Amino acid sequence: MTRLPIDSFINYLQAERGFSEHTVKAYVRDVEQFSGYLTTGPQGMDYEKNDQGVALDMKALARADRNDIRAYLGHIQTLGGTPRTSARKLASIRAAYKFFVRTGALSDNPALAVKSPKIPRDLPDVLSIEEVTAILEAPDQGTALGARDRALLETLYSAGIRASELAALTIQDIDFISATIRVLGKRNKERIAQLGSYSVDALNAYFKVRSELNQPSHTVAFVNFRGGPLTTRSVQRVVEKYVRQVLPGRTEVSPHTFRHSFATHMLDAGADLRVIQELLGHESLSTTQIYTHISIDRLKEVYHQSHPHA
Repeated sequence: MTRLPIDSFINYLQAERGFSEHTVKAYVRDVEQFSGYLTTGPQGMDYEKNDQGVALDMKALARADRNDIRAYLGHIQTLGGTPRTSARKLASIRAAYKFFVRTGALSDNPALAVKSPKIPRDLPDVLSIEEVTAILEAPDQGTALGARDRALLETLYSAGIRASELAALTIQDIDFISATIRVLGKRNKERIAQLGSYSVDALNAYFKVRSELNQPSHTVAFVNFRGGPLTTRSVQRVVEKYVRQVLPGRTEVSPHTFRHSFATHMLDAGADLRVIQELLGHESLSTTQIYTHISIDRLKEVYHQSHPHA
């Protein structure tokens, strides 16, 4: 069995594809699992690593055809895997073959001939404007942490940004004159997000008392009570805290729910879908189009509740 470290594949995923550490680990795990499957069948899907990198059976990868990949994905489903799981594993295998073909380690990419399974698209959970307002008004603005939380929540909803993007936001990224923020999104793609007047006011109020949080010496905008940077998980905890206070039955609400609500409320108010795409930082318009389905469902709901002959 030919053993080939895939450090260069990992570098490719990180540098050229801009994948996060979590995604890179998932891709590597999928490829090593597929290689084990090709080598010894289902019992070989658990993999051994050595200090030099991941051991792949390159001869088995070279012999594999589209039927082998289909059989592997079928086996994943027999183990309880969902179509979404199979689609991700296929994407990992495609990326690996593409890389190895490009570098000359393999000559063909059989994964290109395998269709990705159709994934049922679940509509994201969306808050009503009244629910958003209740959450935004919940923090006690008489305290430094309360002022921070109000600014955090207002920014999530006003700009439609991800929790990770908010956690990484620096003071220099905020332009109070133009009411915008510079956001570093997925794959290190930079974009400009808009701030509403409520968010600007809340941020101004927060920065007046930010120094009370243990005199933070760094430039990260949102800090914890010790003055250290907030993590993505910390942002999630802040959201969960106020959701429990005002919407105790809505346990599924997360920071991303604010992003979904931002997009849906913009669309309901007549915003152009491509404008929403740019504000969200979506590469493909098809990703943004899910919000049209949400709005159609909301229209149907209002119709059936309001029309006397519905």
